[in-house]
Amino acid sequence: MSGGRAWTSPRCPVARTVDLVGDKWSLLIIRDAFDGIRRFSQFQRNLGVAKNILSDRLRNLVDAGILAIQPASDGSSYREYVLTSKGKDLFDVVVSLRQWGQEHAYAPGEDYVRLVDRTTDEPIPRLTYMTPDGSTVRADDTRVRKSSD
Repeated sequence: MSGGRAWTSPRCPVARTVDLVGDKWSLLIIRDAFDGIRRFSQFQRNLGVAKNILSDRLRNLVDAGILAIQPASDGSSYREYVLTSKGKDLFDVVVSLRQWGQEHAYAPGEDYVRLVDRTTDEPIPRLTYMTPDGSTVRADDTRVRKSSD
């Protein structure tokens, strides 16, 4: 995927991901795509972003293989932006940001939109990472291993 791209930090997966999707508008476009928004005008209306910025971010997300352009599902002449499988793999990232925000970006009792299970209407449980033996993984339990280690 490098394709001549100048990466912020070529060996760091976090830096490469941020290079692709780390700006505010790109992440909000991805969030909206998960919420079912597909057309340029819908993104523009929902986000309130300038058209030139939206065009640039959508083009970058398409070029990165995160979104794909397809004919409108209603048969009209419009085009729609849909998440690719690569884009859908960002779901955990979006949920993690949402859950962090719920815990740290709101005052006690302040209302916010919630992500709920489509079938049960229950809130999605907090994301956690588990070891093969079922123990919860915390930041202190990990380290970064460089390929030269």
